[in-house]
Amino acid sequence: MAELPQRCDAVVVGAGIIGLAVARELRRRTPDLDVVVVEREPTIAAHQTGRNSGVIHQGVYYVPGSLKATLCRRGADLLYAFCEEHGIRVERCGKVIVATTESELRRFDELHRRGLENGVPGLRRLGHGELREIEPHARGIAALHSPQTGIVDFGAVARALASELPVVTGCAVERFVEEPSGVRVVHARGETHARFAVACGGLGSDRLAVASGQPHDPRVVPFRGGYHRLRRTELVRGLIYPVPDPQLPFLGIHLTKRIDGEVLVGPSALLVGGLTWPGTWRVARRWWRVGIAELRAAASPRAFAREARRYVPELERADLMPGPAGVRAQAVGRNGALVDDFVFSRTPHTLHVRNAPSPGATSSLAIAEHIVNTLSEP
Repeated sequence: MAELPQRCDAVVVGAGIIGLAVARELRRRTPDLDVVVVEREPTIAAHQTGRNSGVIHQGVYYVPGSLKATLCRRGADLLYAFCEEHGIRVERCGKVIVATTESELRRFDELHRRGLENGVPGLRRLGHGELREIEPHARGIAALHSPQTGIVDFGAVARALASELPVVTGCAVERFVEEPSGVRVVHARGETHARFAVACGGLGSDRLAVASGQPHDPRVVPFRGGYHRLRRTELVRGLIYPVPDPQLPFLGIHLTKRIDGEVLVGPSALLVGGLTWPGTWRVARRWWRVGIAELRAAASPRAFAREARRYVPELERADLMPGPAGVRAQAVGRNGALVDDFVFSRTPHTLHVRNAPSPGATSSLAIAEHIVNTLSEP
């Protein structure tokens, strides 16, 4: 790993996949740029990047014209190309989104419309028989099939990105101080003066922004996502998802094949912090019924199995084994709104990534392009 210089051209805070992608894009555009990545943890990809389901999304869910929609589609293409170039294993296993009741069809039709408008490659609607051909153990009255949705180990992607970059680990950045000619980066080992800095702090992005004089709103609130492992992996060929609630930025309990062949069932979505933020309590009041359901699912493997059995009827409680957990950094406004798009804020010499949840990993290389383009603007 690199040493932290006293002066450089650029500092990128955060050695998750987005921070590493930003540093790589800066170097790609300007090969002689003196850029360093600073990470508070002892290793790279320690949080969301290294603890997710590994899905390469294609943009079915997102509002057309949003940053999520645009950057997910571009990011997926860039990511597949990057993995091919670096010999990283990927599998385009495909995804089905399954409607199981008539009451879901309006939301299902809206997903279909969004996916087509977003240019999701190969997206098509399936009948019951066609669904069984793709996922023999799945059942539903209709399904959407996204054949180019894939799986990868995002930790491996992060390691490939880091191999091209100077990365300093075990060094927490406390704040940025704007100066006329650049920015002073105050960190655990002293100070580094840079022409500009980019903060990709994930769960700590709001704290770093506020410490640097940025607005308090939005606040990052952590949600814990718990999974179970599926004992009978033969029940799933690829990815099987339910029709989500469009008012929530979560996709419901789904079945996800991983690049190592394991299948995960989940996740739950438990609010686990941010209790001093007014927006957190407004979220809890508005979605208390959803919260109770999530608590029940998190506490009961039987509830997990019951939910997944809606679209894979053969799945039984005995098929579930203890699985991993991760934390999703979700921005919440003071008014209690769950922020549903990527959010960036900028000062003359710094740019803060304030919200980059799923599909942040899929979109990482495109987010990097977007950020570097923004930094190039006057």
